Amino acid sequence: MRLSLVLVFCSLWVSCQQGPATSETETTDTAEVVQEAKPDTITDAPDRLPEDWIDIGVYIPNVEVDIRYATTDNFVGEVMYECARCLLREHAATALLAVQDELQKQGLHLKLFDCYRPLPVQRRLWEKVPDINYVARPDKGSMHNRGIAVDLTIVDDQGMELEMGTEYDYFGPEAHHTYTDLAEEVLENRQFLKAIMESHGFQGIRTEWWHYSLKESLPELSEYEWPCP
Repeated sequence: MRLSLVLVFCSLWVSCQQGPATSETETTDTAEVVQEAKPDTITDAPDRLPEDWIDIGVYIPNVEVDIRYATTDNFVGEVMYECARCLLREHAATALLAVQDELQKQGLHLKLFDCYRPLPVQRRLWEKVPDINYVARPDKGSMHNRGIAVDLTIVDDQGMELEMGTEYDYFGPEAHHTYTDLAEEVLENRQFLKAIMESHGFQGIRTEWWHYSLKESLPELSEYEWPCP
């Protein structure tokens, strides 16, 4: 009898020292609150994205993100995005990661100028440049508006862009894949970019050497606008 009382007392003393039990759900909620309280940088908020969207700046190591529509350094000369962020659908992000992995073996990496583009931005671009050769009609939409297109180039290990003959978003025949009155180095660089993108399922368009989209599937056009820090 005395032994039983001692055991009961010990059990009660241990319980008091440990405090009340915490459920798995409570632990998870606490972790999420702590994460949300981190400093507001873009990379601290990938969990705020809807399902199937990937933040490329977080997902792909060593990728360079230079989103021109978050600056005035673009063909309309105006800021179109509230903040610079590169989002893609998950399957497009996976394919782009494979491109980056292959480039890095050669001491190169990707530089991204534009990725997913919300439909509201597409409408504003169309208002400024209503030319289907360079801007998709908003009612039809662009592959950018579906989250499966990227505008990009290749940079070397010093961060220098490979020579492609024109600037990004240059509207003229010199930017076309079919234009060949260019230096041999430029033609080789464009062909190199085209070949590596196509080997991972991306396709280009005739008028822009920098534009590639993944057409394995065709997600719906999206109005989604990403959160900023």
